[in-house]
Amino acid sequence: MILLQQTETTNTLADVVNKLGTKFFIRLLIDLSSICILLFLIYLPNNKKREYIFTFFMFNVAIFLITFLMNDVVMSMGAAFGLFAVFGMLRYRTEDIAMKDMTYLFLSIAMGMITAVTKGDWEPAVVGSILLLLTFLLDSGLLLKRELYKNIQYENIEMIKPENQDALMEDLKKRTGLKIHRIAIGKVDFLRDTATVRIYYYETKIAVKK
Repeated sequence: MILLQQTETTNTLADVVNKLGTKFFIRLLIDLSSICILLFLIYLPNNKKREYIFTFFMFNVAIFLITFLMNDVVMSMGAAFGLFAVFGMLRYRTEDIAMKDMTYLFLSIAMGMITAVTKGDWEPAVVGSILLLLTFLLDSGLLLKRELYKNIQYENIEMIKPENQDALMEDLKKRTGLKIHRIAIGKVDFLRDTATVRIYYYETKIAVKK
């Protein structure tokens, strides 16, 4: 009896594998390779964030599976776009997600969808490679300087006046030691005589002597 159950289970798994076909597993391998390169070789080294890795990875895999399985199902274009709009516009209510992190989320979704629906044998790898190359060049700072910012509570509220902008920037440069190239005045608290100032500067790599 036990042998019969094992045989039936083996046959069921074999039927599922045969039904999915070789194409499914090849595409899945391409998708997993692409998302691993995106997250572990591009996103983590440049952003040093680990809290979104699980989200990006599972969104990618879920979109790939849904898209691949729906690829042979007759479905209206409006319903398909609506489904992916729900995934793409999903935001967590517990915290704000930075624009760059949202971009990586969109890339994760796009890679899963492209890999699942692109025709041909080599097209998914080629399109994925193009996305990965562009993402690496842009986020690593090889093509564009990486602009960073900090929010600072500034106590001299008189300095936020338009006529004192140059003096304010020089004071912030002296205090922070950063090469600030622009600033933005945020919330102003006249009761505490403070203002929130956002400073923008380019990332600089510090050479470490061995």
